[in-house]
Amino acid sequence: MTARAAWTATPLPAVIVPSAVSPALARDVRERLARAGYTRFGLLDRGSYDVVEHPDEPELLEVLAGVAAEVTGRPLVPAGARALRLLPGDYLLVRHDRVHDDRPIELVLDLSPATVPGAEVHYRHRGQVFFTAPSSPGALAIVERGPTVMCNHTYVSKRSEGASVVRLTMLLRDTPARG
Repeated sequence: MTARAAWTATPLPAVIVPSAVSPALARDVRERLARAGYTRFGLLDRGSYDVVEHPDEPELLEVLAGVAAEVTGRPLVPAGARALRLLPGDYLLVRHDRVHDDRPIELVLDLSPATVPGAEVHYRHRGQVFFTAPSSPGALAIVERGPTVMCNHTYVSKRSEGASVVRLTMLLRDTPARG
């Protein structure tokens, strides 16, 4: 089944594109993000993670937006991006997520150097998980967000010593109609 067919086969559209980027590209982006410098977010009732707000990756973001437009069949433009790094003990809770009324598309590109067991992104519809993006370096999750869809990044076990989960997240909105 193609990504486009999988996208249209469900009332809550979500799909994973495996191997969307090569290990070499993922490594290069991780290195650029590290040079840009992460900021620690630590409001423990919401999340514990490192973040780069507005990563300077215009070409990559443009390509990812094109992939999402192809899969969804919608004309999309970037509306924001950030990079997250979760280390052992880190997480993002649902209460930290934003609600979207306009059904944007969210992309999560896994740039991690290795698979981290249990480090997943959960998408919830009215509180119930309907889609899981597992730790899978190079994979791209594409999910339609709406007023009933929330997201959380699961806890990275402290037993995963040395683990680093790096994700580039991007929000896309439909291209405004010209008039």
